[in-house]
Amino acid sequence: MEKTAPVSHLEDDHPELDAIFACICDLNGVMRGKRLPADQIQKVRDGGLRMPLSLLGMDIWGEDVEGSDLVFDTGDADGICEHTDRPASLLGWTERPTAFIQLWTRTEDGTPFAGDPRRALADVVARLDRRGLRPVVATELEFYIVDPTKAAPQPPRSPVTGKRLDTDGALSLDELQHFDALLNEIYDGCRAQGIPADSAISENGAGQFEINFVHQSDPLKAADDAVLFKRLVRGLARKHGFAATFMAKPYGERAGSGMHAHVSLVDAEGMNLFDDGGPEGTPLMRQAVAGLIATMQENGLVFAPHENSYRRLLPGAHAPAAVAWGYENRTVAIRIPGGDNRARRIEHRVAGADANPYLVLAAILGGMLLGIEKGMEPPPPVTGDAYSMRLDRLPPDWASAIDAFARGAAQTGIFAPRLVRMFEQMKRQELGRFTRHVTDFEYHSYLEAV
Repeated sequence: MEKTAPVSHLEDDHPELDAIFACICDLNGVMRGKRLPADQIQKVRDGGLRMPLSLLGMDIWGEDVEGSDLVFDTGDADGICEHTDRPASLLGWTERPTAFIQLWTRTEDGTPFAGDPRRALADVVARLDRRGLRPVVATELEFYIVDPTKAAPQPPRSPVTGKRLDTDGALSLDELQHFDALLNEIYDGCRAQGIPADSAISENGAGQFEINFVHQSDPLKAADDAVLFKRLVRGLARKHGFAATFMAKPYGERAGSGMHAHVSLVDAEGMNLFDDGGPEGTPLMRQAVAGLIATMQENGLVFAPHENSYRRLLPGAHAPAAVAWGYENRTVAIRIPGGDNRARRIEHRVAGADANPYLVLAAILGGMLLGIEKGMEPPPPVTGDAYSMRLDRLPPDWASAIDAFARGAAQTGIFAPRLVRMFEQMKRQELGRFTRHVTDFEYHSYLEAV
């Protein structure tokens, strides 16, 4: 009888391990959790850690949502924090050897908690699997490296020349080389955490970079990778004397940062169900596109979840604002890339880098599934400049997006009512606080002029 190889754990290979961070991901994509001594790692793996379920619905400032039934109505009850089975990984920027363990939640009776964004994605993936459809997913994440000594973002100084970056160096090899030490450590960290990082480019803004990830057949891992990548980049940037931001639009006059998702569907044998042997794609692909078009406005809040997100989606800002699709067209929201027909896929270009990867992929895969289930047909593909055409638009502002998400008929086909309610309540609380805040620019413009 063949013997099973012993399970190797991080603490076996790193007896110097001092602490662990055990974390869940909230609806904003923020990791929340506890720091524990390293000798508690097996307790965490065994589900012995508990945290309030209300953590998943906290606002961006980490405050409870007023009126949430998860707070006072239930006595702010704990949930069970279950290990996701992703191996613990070493963090590369802490003072002492520290590991990270990722968790998701169940209620006291063992039911998966419907307000957990990772559970939302798992539910959609399970529905696809029951139809024999298996997603293959890759994401692209853009971010800025900024000067950490300034309250408002400023481009960093080059580690080579000492000069502050002041030009938009799209695909600049010099900019990549100037930040070589940081990028090398980011790639090392990705390998250590099992994140399949692929190519890196210097993007359109000063200090802006994009890293692409390899296509993989596990959407949950793809979303995990994106969430952990953000923490990795922010931690290593600080280690190198910078800060990193995934804000959608940190500079009003420079390019925004997006999170594009590439998705195809394969069958049990791994055959691409979008490939018809040519550039058009299969009827199944067009049904998936139609579902994405039909649900895009209602899910605008998922793709653009913050006040700042809507600065990236302004007309002419080189981010999709129209509900449209097309072949090899980067001015539309849904692009069908060219190239080898065996790699035929959908590129969803709407989400900002500030969005929650679990919710983004759940909205995309859920929209595709609805289109397939209902046999939808998309409108004609757009050719030419979609920015200049009269087309249906994404919600123009945060308040409109919250309303569209809350009343969207398609949401019941993608997200659990519990999650829809939590996300709406959280965003309305955040919107209220932004609405009451008077900015310095308003004082500058109006204080003695009106």
